[in-house]
Amino acid sequence: MEQLTILVVDDDREIVDSIAIFLRADGYAVEKAYNGLEALDAIMTKPIQLLLLDIMMPELDGIKTLLKVRESKNIPIILISAKSEDTDKILGLTAGADDYITKPFNPSELVARVKSQLRRYTQLGAMPPKAASQIAIRGLLIDMESKSVTVDGDEVRLTPLEYKILELLCRHPGRVFSTEEIYRQVWNDEAVSDNAIAVHIRHIREKIEINPKEPRYLKVVWGVGYKIERNG
Repeated sequence: MEQLTILVVDDDREIVDSIAIFLRADGYAVEKAYNGLEALDAIMTKPIQLLLLDIMMPELDGIKTLLKVRESKNIPIILISAKSEDTDKILGLTAGADDYITKPFNPSELVARVKSQLRRYTQLGAMPPKAASQIAIRGLLIDMESKSVTVDGDEVRLTPLEYKILELLCRHPGRVFSTEEIYRQVWNDEAVSDNAIAVHIRHIREKIEINPKEPRYLKVVWGVGYKIERNG
């Protein structure tokens, strides 16, 4: 899957760096800009799938930047502002923003809004169509395009490494993978301890299992490795 790229624009470099950390942890690529003019240059020269845009900026403010972007791009745009007044929200949404979040914000909420906008964007067909690529094992669903996981319809938040391990196992339900095989395919032969694998497996179980002590999906085959149970 092509990695989605998000452009983060704010004149406060610490805020940009902070947002970038959370987005990259969720598997997104991040471009940075610190004023509206830099943002427009990035939008026109790089493949950007979503724009996170602060309103109060030097050179060219967020609303004027938004209006310029909308002349040629239909990517999702989420405005970020310290102002919470309804008039500012209405102004931004009327100018063509898809969503609005007020500082200070919860990073998890910001990432959730980004995912929501990108999901809507892809489902409406604004992005080029891609082949369906999902794995369904009973109530467990992995979407390999969006790198998302749901269990019984509820979204599960995995780290990139947790996702890679789970996808590997789910691609081959019933097959037992040794820790060495997981190293080769997830860590690319990098030396990782057995304990590190066990910790990741425990975290995945805590997130996808109703009762991690009696797992429906992720099973340990003692002395051999790990597998995803095809039937349960």
